[in-house]
Amino acid sequence: MVKDLFAHEDGPVRVSGWVEKVRDQKFVQFVVLRDETGAVQLVNGGVLREADPENPRSDILVPRTTTISELTHGTFVTVTGELQHNERVKLGGVEIQIETIEVVSKALPDNPVADDSGLDARMDWRFLDLRRPEQNLVFRIQTTFLHALRQVWIDRGFIEIHTPKLMASASESRAELFEVEYFEGKAFLAQSPQFFKQMAQAAGFGGIFEVGPAFRADPSFTSRHATEFTSIDTELSWVESHEDVMQLHEELMVAGFAAVKERHGEEIQKLFGIEVEVPARPFPRIPLAEAKEIVKERGYEVPRADADMDPEGERQIAAYVKEKYGHDFVFLPDYAASIRPFYHMLNEDDPSLTKRNDLIYRGTEISTGAQREHRVDVLEAQATAKGMDLAELGFYLDFFRYGVPPHGGFGMGLARVLMLMLQQSSIREVTYLFRGPTRLLP
Repeated sequence: MVKDLFAHEDGPVRVSGWVEKVRDQKFVQFVVLRDETGAVQLVNGGVLREADPENPRSDILVPRTTTISELTHGTFVTVTGELQHNERVKLGGVEIQIETIEVVSKALPDNPVADDSGLDARMDWRFLDLRRPEQNLVFRIQTTFLHALRQVWIDRGFIEIHTPKLMASASESRAELFEVEYFEGKAFLAQSPQFFKQMAQAAGFGGIFEVGPAFRADPSFTSRHATEFTSIDTELSWVESHEDVMQLHEELMVAGFAAVKERHGEEIQKLFGIEVEVPARPFPRIPLAEAKEIVKERGYEVPRADADMDPEGERQIAAYVKEKYGHDFVFLPDYAASIRPFYHMLNEDDPSLTKRNDLIYRGTEISTGAQREHRVDVLEAQATAKGMDLAELGFYLDFFRYGVPPHGGFGMGLARVLMLMLQQSSIREVTYLFRGPTRLLP
């Protein structure tokens, strides 16, 4: 691999990769070759030997201009040659004097993705777009981030589960649901694993986590919405309040950001020009009603008929927290019961509020967490008050008829975290293959 060349001693090497650039000069040719680990300069200053595809045991002499001049951007080649360390080479201080070259897979000359291509064109040719170093880095960051979260869960004895994505009924309501044919009947694509991760608490699993797909039939075209996304979910038993959920969330985020900074910090600085900041604990907490008052004092009144916050309000409260606390995260706990799902537990001191919180990161909501209601009679009453069909909820309500510990958890969108961490303009930049109202390909 290219990354291994820099510590390798001078001598014969064999490398493979995509042609990124060719420079033809009168007496010498240069090729920049890139694999998934980096780029290296190849040099050809003489006559090149190329393997004869008709007779792999023989070599034929080919003038250097014929072979290298015709290499197209993106052509995949295998090269043997002499590795040389040379401080004058800007690309890592090493180069390879070409001895043989094999065109493994030739690329068409008209590359459909250019440096100035728009986001839609790049999404059309996503596999080419993903060859860019910064895109490659995004998904290495994602891997590191998730590994760090998993390590926290595993160290705490949590169990990883994989819940079904085909459901017989809605997990919260019938809004934003994809309905699909299912043999002689119909099914729904899961909006979240909410019911099933609560089932794990009834089953005695205790702490659980899942990283998997979720689906929302939301016709939004904003930079932060998708119809299919990767959801990070966790649930734990024996909570005393939603404060326990927030503390677990903090622990996970600090571990994830610290791992990304340690492993990729320098490369993120180089390719994205930003410094990864590991958040300090505890994260600020501002009850929602108080947050709306703070936003109003800053000159913005949330124009909603209900008690919820809107995107501009989230940006305003995040700006306030950054100014006052120097923090990029803020929890907004204590949401009104009127705007929350039936399975959130009400606040004993003020039943108009729930033990629920949103986590705002750099002005955008990235997660929702809460303590759940575990008493079946209360669940039935709250579902009825929300106008839900108890018969349709029967399988879910059965979980709570045989003893369930107090529990809570949260669900978080992975792409939103990466988008905000890397200060990108859209979750499409940090989603492997984006799905939205008008995109089902590639």
